[in-house]
Amino acid sequence: MSFDARALSALDFPRVLSALAERSATTLGAERARALRPSDDAGRIARELDEVEDALFGVSLSLGGIQDIRDLHARAGEGRVLAGQELLNAAYSLDGAMTVKRAINANSRGPLRELAVDLGDHSELVRRVLSALDRDGGVRDDASPRLRDLRKRIEPLRGRIRERLAATLDKWADVLQEHIVTIRRDRYVLPVQASRVGQVQGIIVDASATGQTYFVEPAAVTQLNNELTRLILDEEAEVRRILTELSGLLASDAAVPMTLAVIGELDLIAAKARLARDWRLNRPEQVEDGSYDLREVRHPLIENPVANDLALGDTKLLLITGPNMGGKTATIKTLGLAVLMHQCGMYVAAASARLPVVRDVLVDIGDEQSIEASLSTFASHLKHLRYVLRHAAPDTLVLVDELGSGTDPNEGAALAQALIECLLTQDARGVITSHLSPLKLFALETPGLKNASMGFDVDTLAPTYVLQVGQPGRSFALAIAQRMGLPADVLRRAEELLGPDAGLMERMLEGLERERADLRAQLDATAAARRDAEAELGRVRHERETLEARRGEMLAEASQKAESLYADAVERVRTLRARAQEDSARPRVMQELRELRVAAQKTRPAPAPREDRGDPIRVGSSVDVPAYNASGQVLELRGDDLVVQLGVMKVGVKRRDVRLKQEPKVSAPKTRGPRFTGTAPTAALKELQLRGLGVEEAVEELRTAILEAHALKETPLRVVHGKGQGVLRRLLREYLKNDKKVESFHDAEPNQGGHGVTIVNIRR
Repeated sequence: MSFDARALSALDFPRVLSALAERSATTLGAERARALRPSDDAGRIARELDEVEDALFGVSLSLGGIQDIRDLHARAGEGRVLAGQELLNAAYSLDGAMTVKRAINANSRGPLRELAVDLGDHSELVRRVLSALDRDGGVRDDASPRLRDLRKRIEPLRGRIRERLAATLDKWADVLQEHIVTIRRDRYVLPVQASRVGQVQGIIVDASATGQTYFVEPAAVTQLNNELTRLILDEEAEVRRILTELSGLLASDAAVPMTLAVIGELDLIAAKARLARDWRLNRPEQVEDGSYDLREVRHPLIENPVANDLALGDTKLLLITGPNMGGKTATIKTLGLAVLMHQCGMYVAAASARLPVVRDVLVDIGDEQSIEASLSTFASHLKHLRYVLRHAAPDTLVLVDELGSGTDPNEGAALAQALIECLLTQDARGVITSHLSPLKLFALETPGLKNASMGFDVDTLAPTYVLQVGQPGRSFALAIAQRMGLPADVLRRAEELLGPDAGLMERMLEGLERERADLRAQLDATAAARRDAEAELGRVRHERETLEARRGEMLAEASQKAESLYADAVERVRTLRARAQEDSARPRVMQELRELRVAAQKTRPAPAPREDRGDPIRVGSSVDVPAYNASGQVLELRGDDLVVQLGVMKVGVKRRDVRLKQEPKVSAPKTRGPRFTGTAPTAALKELQLRGLGVEEAVEELRTAILEAHALKETPLRVVHGKGQGVLRRLLREYLKNDKKVESFHDAEPNQGGHGVTIVNIRR
């Protein structure tokens, strides 16, 4: 479905596209920006909005320096030989495209990464061109062995010719125009006076423009010049062969057209992102119920615009009335531009926007006359309105400006009412502006149609541009005329001609405005009272938080005392361990040591519960990431974005796309004694936890555990070291091999820990 070009023009959409093209970094992007048209494909619109979001918050696209080389690729494909500078431009552009691809792959996990897949690999072409050409596009000496050899021969030969001619300068000094050696037609010559040219034996190669000087090649250097000419011709042929080869490489690179197409699309996305930053645009939300809800929406092309709220839902048509120059036309254009920009995959000029995807925007805006078609302004309006009625439907947006104008007011009002009734029957949604008073009364009585007006300050005769929904607008014609100084008798006569009934509407509207002002004052007072109540609530919350903080301090003090008692118990354990070195006392001391440790573990206080006072996800939290079917730990918080460690990979994800895992219970602080699990004496020495320890500390823990187990004659000992890279497991087993108290050791059963657990049998 293509949107009507006249409607796009009437809504000033081409100006938006021009602003978009100005923010493009390449001609490829600018071309796409100017050709951009709204789409009615909801999936495509959502994808394009995702791409803009990725460019705004994921990848900073840098496309400067990439040129449109489509013509160069086409000419090379036709067999033409490109100049060195043209080949350089192609290589630099394709190299830039590959750089963009690497940047996207490194920084994006979103739709831009999918788009970058189609950027081709042109590394071989780029390498060949850059190795063969210098920065000015000239062919380098080392571009080929033959070219290197030719140029190595040319320069010495030039030197020999110059030396030989320089040696003859004094001999021919009296016939020379200047005492120099020069070059004409790629041959070294002497400038000889025309009147004495016959005195020099040689070949006349050229003459000056005045005819006063002939450039003569002396016979002594003719053979050398001939040799130089032959070498130069061979050099030129080799250069052309190299350029032909490089041009053929470009022509044979079939991925170039797709790369350029993707670069144009990426540049368009980057331009949309820049426009969103420059114009302070926000992403619209797509809805399927046909409703419109825009908050603080503004016209993006008006300097210092007034923002308004605008909604269509149960209210299908909004009728805006009021004086001229009050902002009615700007309001309907604001809505139209928001819809068009959304359906071009662009952000919109609103604090928030909920918009449907429409099939077409039906517009009748502005005064248009057609002399060629003999159409008046009114006839032109009727032509456009006929198109609107023919195509209006629930999935279209109708925008009609000055409905019923351009003809007799009574007939215009009747025609306008009939047209509105037809639009309501067709379930169309839109905004209509008018000056006709009968339509205001019609809107008060018609479901689906609502009055609205643009604010106007009578005292200053200035519009406020504020949309007032629910209140019809006044014309202010007589008030404005009075302020503009029209004679009083003229104004009185105008009021007499209007009659008492004619002014009824204006008086009613004036009364409504007074009531509205009173209601606004009451709302302001209510809002002030609410702010005071919220402030008081804030003070109460602060006091409660202070009490909670004091409670936490008291709990911390109690915990500190308990930790001190626990430390004393640990010290006793160390003392008993020293006594255990005596063989006679060892069994008794070891038994006492074990009982003391178990008792200390029982009396150690549990950590105070931590209350989350905000987002439960924080640095260090364990989370599930369904998109990757994996779990990991949060490394960084960046607003709504998280950086999560998934194995060896760091990924960026949205906060809403992860699930918080239940945090494990806080383990007891590390002590110097063996880390045995279980609380009963019979289980205290059954398992030794070494995961997370350094090698030296783990070996010391194991040595102590074996010593105690041997003294108490308890076997086997279960040593939990984890799998990991296997380093800790290997070093612990090296120690076990050399400990005479160890009879044997082996892996645990697969369902009991497998390679992550070693079962140690202690000698009795």
